[in-house]
Amino acid sequence: MTRMRAVDAVALILEKEGASETFGLPGAAINPLYSAMRAHGGIRHTLARHVEGASHMADGFTRAAPGNIGVCIGTSGPAGTDMITGLYAAQADSQPILCITGQAPVPVLDKEDFQAVDIAAVAEPLTKMAKTVLEAGQVPGAFQKAFGLMRSGRPGPVLIDLPLDVQLTEIEFDIDMYEPLPVGRPEATDAQAEKILDMIASAERPIIVAGGGILNAGAEDRLVEFAELLDVPVSPTLMAWGAIPDDHRLMSGMVGIQTHSRYGNVSFLESDLVVGIGNRWANRHTGDLEVYRRGRRFVHIDVEPTQIGRVFAPDFGVVSDAGAALDALLRAARRRRDGAGLPDFSDWSQSCERRKSTLHRKTNFTERPIKPQRVYQEMNSVFGQDATYVTTIGLSQIAGAQMLHVYHPRRWINAGQAGPLGWTGPAALGVARATPDATVVALSGDYDFQFMVEELAVGAQHRIPYLHVVVNNSYLGLIRQSQRGFDMDFEVSLAFENINLTGPSAGYGVDHVAVAEGLGCKALRVEDPERIADGLREGLELMREHQVPVVVEVILERVTNIAMGRALDSIEEFEALAQTAGEAPTALTPLAELTPTP
Repeated sequence: MTRMRAVDAVALILEKEGASETFGLPGAAINPLYSAMRAHGGIRHTLARHVEGASHMADGFTRAAPGNIGVCIGTSGPAGTDMITGLYAAQADSQPILCITGQAPVPVLDKEDFQAVDIAAVAEPLTKMAKTVLEAGQVPGAFQKAFGLMRSGRPGPVLIDLPLDVQLTEIEFDIDMYEPLPVGRPEATDAQAEKILDMIASAERPIIVAGGGILNAGAEDRLVEFAELLDVPVSPTLMAWGAIPDDHRLMSGMVGIQTHSRYGNVSFLESDLVVGIGNRWANRHTGDLEVYRRGRRFVHIDVEPTQIGRVFAPDFGVVSDAGAALDALLRAARRRRDGAGLPDFSDWSQSCERRKSTLHRKTNFTERPIKPQRVYQEMNSVFGQDATYVTTIGLSQIAGAQMLHVYHPRRWINAGQAGPLGWTGPAALGVARATPDATVVALSGDYDFQFMVEELAVGAQHRIPYLHVVVNNSYLGLIRQSQRGFDMDFEVSLAFENINLTGPSAGYGVDHVAVAEGLGCKALRVEDPERIADGLREGLELMREHQVPVVVEVILERVTNIAMGRALDSIEEFEALAQTAGEAPTALTPLAELTPTP
């Protein structure tokens, strides 16, 4: 055993647990931990400009690769309260991030000391554990428990609060004797898997809804193998997009009242059995539950017991890690293939496949100002299958999810349930930190971009390159569209005459190009639809040359409504639809090559 400060033990534990990537801001109450990280040298730190930004960077880092746990560090008081939105975003999407805060010394915790707030009580509803450690000897155990909780069951965030005197107290600790806790996960039984296969065999048009739990379990390959073995279509949720490639013959399209494909909704409404694996039946996915459930039975598999029956009672529920469930389902399916055989769903799967070649929305608009649909068409063309998209909320995210294509796991990184404005930029920095060889493309509307725009300076300082596509209509577009129900357009316009701008964009308010350049990045503006692709390519070249974030701002028409509705069978379309001429082809054109008809 070695005598050391409690914070020296923390630094060693972080490194041994594999959480050596940290984001945050030092301060008086957390400086001892920074001194320990500096002394041990095994932990990289990225200095943020805002602690909320640091929490989103940690979140993006976690989401970018299997097994990652991003760490956010801040001092006492407002640093902890600034982390709350980041904790919410991570908790809502089942992401393990570790937040560490400094705290006033233990003897003054109930004396309204400067920047002393009970952050554990504030954070407790949004975490798997929130604890102020009052005894230095408990520090190693608190971190050991935190990592075990973050990884077990439904993953999620943890906050550990360290009073200044606790950090500095010496303890006996031997890192060689420290071992991470085993990860607990429920596993589906063979009997449960057989019952699910019985239900599939009794259906005519089964479909698999694949949720984010598939990615958390690293079970994407097993998902595809299971679907191929049964010849059953797969519809990924927004959180699992990329778990099965968009151009796979069994990828039937996303389902939802906002983020969806037309062919995905139509195929789902044709189904008679839905097998949900690692999903939550989120309301933007289901829409009106009477429509969603009508005429079909449901199986629900989830790692968290309280998710079963939370939104509606399934016909059969199984508490299991998604990967373990797929293991059991594959074993059962192989037994049936080698014995009594499996049903033939080829007619059903082929009908879903044919819809993918016809049920598309028009994107090839040539108008000026630019229609947003054209932007996503050009993004598909320029980025192909290589991009890792990062986005959060708004019409930009909804339209992107309707019109972009994703071909690999963790290439669509999205704050799905919380959807905090401003998440996109700092999360993209975290993703780029985690995947330095990837082409990271952030997608924001102008309002999302203006939240936390200061974090661009982090990318410039630390040379973290990514491309930020800003579709600018100078509106809170999603809120404006929802205000149609109130027959109003009130307090949602961001437009004003910028005295420093000339030309078409002068009336759009903020000069995003000047702001980005002032923060040490590169930026360019596109106002012609025929120049979008060139602008995106130029942005990639600038990013690679200068190794900093690059902003490509596209000036859109002020008002464009994006297709959505209250139920899957009543999506309101606002623009022209594209459909392949003539009868549905017998062979699909791969999505990567599909050019919608003007």
